[in-house]
Amino acid sequence: MEDVPGRPVAAVPDEQGSDEQQGQDGLRGLTPRLIGPEIVAVFAVSLGASALLSLIRLVGALTAPKELGDQHAVLVGSLAPGRPWLDLTLHLAGIAVNVAPVGLVAYLLARSGESMRTIGADWREPGRDTLRGAALAAVIGGTGLVFYLFAFRSGINLNVVPDSLPDAWWRVPVLVAEAAQNGVLEEVLVSGYLLHRLRQRGWSPWRSVGASAVLRGSYHLYQGFGGFVGNIAMGVVFGRLYQRWGRTMPLIVAHTVIDVVAFVGYGLLRGRVSWLP
Repeated sequence: MEDVPGRPVAAVPDEQGSDEQQGQDGLRGLTPRLIGPEIVAVFAVSLGASALLSLIRLVGALTAPKELGDQHAVLVGSLAPGRPWLDLTLHLAGIAVNVAPVGLVAYLLARSGESMRTIGADWREPGRDTLRGAALAAVIGGTGLVFYLFAFRSGINLNVVPDSLPDAWWRVPVLVAEAAQNGVLEEVLVSGYLLHRLRQRGWSPWRSVGASAVLRGSYHLYQGFGGFVGNIAMGVVFGRLYQRWGRTMPLIVAHTVIDVVAFVGYGLLRGRVSWLP
């Protein structure tokens, strides 16, 4: 889309050098008044809805006869037990449906004269993005595991079961696809799009990161209070790094790697180590 001579463009200065294209593209057809409703609409059909359901599930767990630690939160489970082909089809369809909001974000960015490149969701810097993502995954993944074990043994978290799929040929590919789905959906929406739009609306960096982090924690409430707090901490780190780098892709890489290790590693370690619930 090209600039129209004489057309007013509302641009917000880039305080920390992120969203590098916005200074050139600004906002076309999107006023600050419309940013709030747009954000609400995007999350009402995606992770905001997940947050509501997650809260309800937590209330259900808290009011159940069993203690939190005696209950299970399955991340990737069978959708059609005993019917492997139907199970596979349902998982693939679910992944496609779950990443659809990313397409919505791409469309809305294009409508405002921007693109996925604006939030750094592209492969312009594959080497740097991969290295940053891998390093971040090592730090966050290791710390997150320790915190989860502490939260579980403290009785404030459910027993999180990353994988309960049948031992079918498609098990590992589906786990990797589920991990990639989580990385793309969450980081594009919660790190890239949300922080970008909140900055355009005039929010301060820390206020924006706080909102993003609380949202991230809220749709993990189904895991218990440990999942909530742990993901808020992860959200603060990821949010500040996005504001510093102006790139969503390293966060996508990191999130995907963390989930791949959790999903696949759980199946390899289950029953073989004493410290894993």
